Amino acid sequence: MATAIPKISLSSSRDIPFNRLVLSQSNVRRVKSGLSIEELARDIERRGLLQSLNVRPVLDGEGAETGTYEVPAGGRRFRALELLVKQKKLAKTAPVPCVVREAGSAILAEEDSLAENVQRLALHPLDQFRAFRDMLEKGMSEDEIAAAFFVTPAVVKQRLRLMTVSDKLLEVYEQDGMRLEQLMAFSISDDHARQEQVWEIVFQNHNREPYVIRRMLTEKTVRASDARARFVGLNAYLAAGGAIMRDLFEADDGGWLQDPAILDRLVMEKLHTAAEDIRAEGWKWVETSLSFPWGHTRQFAEIDGTEVSLSDEEAARLEVLRAEQETIEAEYAQADEYPDEVDARLGGIEQAILVLEERPLAFDPADMARAGAFVSLASDGTLQVERGFVLPEDMPTEPEETDHAAYNGRDERLADDGGDGGRGGDSTSPDVEPEEEDGIKPLPDRLLTELTAWRTLALRDAFASNPHIALTEFLHTLVRDVYWQTPGADCLEAYVREIPLPVHSPDMPGSVPAHALRQRNEGWKHDLPEDEDALWRWIAGLDDTSRIALLAHCLSFGVNALYERMPSYGAVSQRSVTERLKRADRLASALSLDLVEAGWQPTVENYLGRVTKTRILQAVREARGDEAVERIAHLKKPDMAREAERLLDGSGWLPEALRTAGGAEQVPVETATMDAIAAE
Repeated sequence: MATAIPKISLSSSRDIPFNRLVLSQSNVRRVKSGLSIEELARDIERRGLLQSLNVRPVLDGEGAETGTYEVPAGGRRFRALELLVKQKKLAKTAPVPCVVREAGSAILAEEDSLAENVQRLALHPLDQFRAFRDMLEKGMSEDEIAAAFFVTPAVVKQRLRLMTVSDKLLEVYEQDGMRLEQLMAFSISDDHARQEQVWEIVFQNHNREPYVIRRMLTEKTVRASDARARFVGLNAYLAAGGAIMRDLFEADDGGWLQDPAILDRLVMEKLHTAAEDIRAEGWKWVETSLSFPWGHTRQFAEIDGTEVSLSDEEAARLEVLRAEQETIEAEYAQADEYPDEVDARLGGIEQAILVLEERPLAFDPADMARAGAFVSLASDGTLQVERGFVLPEDMPTEPEETDHAAYNGRDERLADDGGDGGRGGDSTSPDVEPEEEDGIKPLPDRLLTELTAWRTLALRDAFASNPHIALTEFLHTLVRDVYWQTPGADCLEAYVREIPLPVHSPDMPGSVPAHALRQRNEGWKHDLPEDEDALWRWIAGLDDTSRIALLAHCLSFGVNALYERMPSYGAVSQRSVTERLKRADRLASALSLDLVEAGWQPTVENYLGRVTKTRILQAVREARGDEAVERIAHLKKPDMAREAERLLDGSGWLPEALRTAGGAEQVPVETATMDAIAAE
């Protein structure tokens, strides 16, 4: 005989006036006053109460119902209704839908309160997305949806962004085949085919982290922070039909430009337009490129320009800016740091002063007719123009005097002293060539050599006895060699041969050391006198600190720490290169050289993409440990290199060839330089 299944009976429900309700002490949710209550109250005001309260009758001492009901489950709703009553938006006697548990029930009030919260299941993000999408399709705007659910418009945009994800991937997510973070990573692209292709790839790999998905979806794009994008401007790129990929779930630094071909075309068009404007200034030629290699102007001569003076308006503006700068600095002289708005204002003032102080150069039209300019893109996304360079074949030719002719003047001065340089004596002495009827013959080569040998010996003695003059002459020679490349031999056989660096990574011309060297070079060039005759007097008048600084700058052009593979039986042996590198290591140690501080970091282009997988893994292991190695060890080399670049970013890791040995004795550079000079 079948047993009847017992039927359950549900608690009755009825409307109870709000002033007959009290919050139960059995409610397990301890809500602090005001926490999320305002939002719920506004929602009830908009939509009404969507969920009844769970209540129990309050009994008196004899066990009889008092007509009041306590609320063990629904405390937040009760507090929200209470707030509406206080705001006079709800009557005290307004009926409230309630589910009434019988008095004396075997189910504890605490159990009802706990079950209501524990059994609740949060809405799946995909369901929320679909609900937002349906409301959007029915005419509600994103802002209206955000206001209706008391969330920010950004949250609505994020959820609606999931509309860009393939339905196939949404189904995988719905079946718990991927995490929400992974799904959000796919939303940066709206190319469903590519999304599905990337999922197939990462699904077969161990590493399915969101950053891997983002990297694979953006590997053929250009960062909005790229110099090219800053140069063109995002508005111009968008106007040309380019698309920008944005990530609403992570900081994306402006996003990714999806059409590199459009971007490059716009960059070159803008560069060519700028080049035409510069050509109109009167230059013979203008060369344009995205970037030029380091040292590309080495074989060119330069024409001199003069600084354009400040106009009266610019001078007045500069004076006002400096006065404001001094006022702000005086006002905050005792403060530990500037307030943000004050710091921003000071930065703007400094930039404006710099623009006014860095005067443009004006060139002679005749010089411009044989010179040219280089136009390129600077690493900070601004236009870089280098003017005033002359090709060797365009340099004016000047007649050169022969060695004999150069000494004819000296012969004439000797003749004024009786033909013997002031020694006195008979002009018919056997040591002197007799005069010819058609004039004075040049001295024989042998005699000139003997005389100048004497003079050289005496000059060396005097030179060595006067360190100040010696340093002046040394600097004079170096400056002429570095800046002017004046033809002809110097009387002091000391020179710096600038070591070219034709082979380098693309990031080197825009690096911190390159920028510092250019700035220092331009600074000294600006200070140099215009003619060679004044150069010696200018150097002699410098204080010792400036002289040492100029010496170090000129000598820096000759520093050579390059590794080279020398051919057998070449002019320079491989052993010599090894010795050079040892001395370069000693110099780097003395200077405490730190390539990390100098801005070098490993990238696919400058290191990781050009070494073996073993070296890539070794680098990651040294910088981040074995766990990081395990995450990328299964990847193919191109993917491994790109992922290693991300892992090594900010780690301070350097390949062995760039490390500075810490064991070498640190010699103070200033002291060592002064000692070397004193030894001269």
